[in-house]
Amino acid sequence: MGRITLDKVTKRFGDVEVIPPLDLTIDDGEFTVFVGPSGCGKSTLLRLIAGLEDVSSGQIRIDREDATNVPPAKRGLAMVFQSYALYPHMSVRKNIAFPLRMAKMDQAEINKRVEGAAAVLNLTDYLDRRPGQLSGGQRQRVAIGRAIVREPAAFLFDEPLSNLDAALRVGMRLEISELHKRLETTMIYVTHDQVEAMTMADKIVVLRKGNIEQVGSPLELYQTPRNTFVAGFIGSPKMNLIEGPEAAKYDAHTIGIRPEHIKASAEAGAWEGRVGVSEHLGSDTFLHIHDTGLGEAITVRMNGEVDFKYGDRIFLTPRADVIHRFDDQGLRIA
Repeated sequence: MGRITLDKVTKRFGDVEVIPPLDLTIDDGEFTVFVGPSGCGKSTLLRLIAGLEDVSSGQIRIDREDATNVPPAKRGLAMVFQSYALYPHMSVRKNIAFPLRMAKMDQAEINKRVEGAAAVLNLTDYLDRRPGQLSGGQRQRVAIGRAIVREPAAFLFDEPLSNLDAALRVGMRLEISELHKRLETTMIYVTHDQVEAMTMADKIVVLRKGNIEQVGSPLELYQTPRNTFVAGFIGSPKMNLIEGPEAAKYDAHTIGIRPEHIKASAEAGAWEGRVGVSEHLGSDTFLHIHDTGLGEAITVRMNGEVDFKYGDRIFLTPRADVIHRFDDQGLRIA
């Protein structure tokens, strides 16, 4: 079991309150991602759950048991950090087995768990190597293996892919998602990368200045953002947000339109502008349109390669059925 409940949890450092009163439930077996900009409190929140930081007020429950003042080692949680924190003089086998040896577990059970974790993580052929003989992705898998052997109630990941290059990040993202499907264990994952959040999560928690801005599935946040912060944060490229007279036409202070929901034409449309930088990704092309009179540049997502070039005149038409409306407080208008 791995149900985690936060009830009016706060965290203060001196007079500074970094986590205002916060309520959150993470269900057993769920893959929950904490996402938000740097300094939003996501890592602090994870450390509160782990017991690495003391709660200023409120209660943390793990499987309905009060864990607020329980030491980290007795919470039944396993944490994987951005740093691999492996022992360079030990083999992969000994690194993975280390927490079990510290717990004075029977050697036969240690061997069974280590070999089981190695099989799950495709590390069987590397058990007798040392960390220095492994790639970055393999080292991260060893760190995850060290967590798996503890058979925790939940895994806590604190930006575990930050030290990897782009290709390895994609590969490890898939491996961690696959691991979750196999183990069916609760996982809480912290990242500032909303693409990781969108592709991995069952549930996303969007944080800003310690506050929860919205909780929901990736598609819920993408299709029905609660406010302009979530609308602008979730999605890559981000949603276009437009204020002024154009928004007033829709009885809103701000309107939002996703880049893929704008039709581009060389002949006619609702808005006119000039093509700026084009980002060609093969399957998609992102056009950044300037001089529209709508404020910031408008981003348009188009399929494949396009004929528009830098400086070309272009006309844009948003799909009326998918325009998002927000009031003067930045909140969604139903």
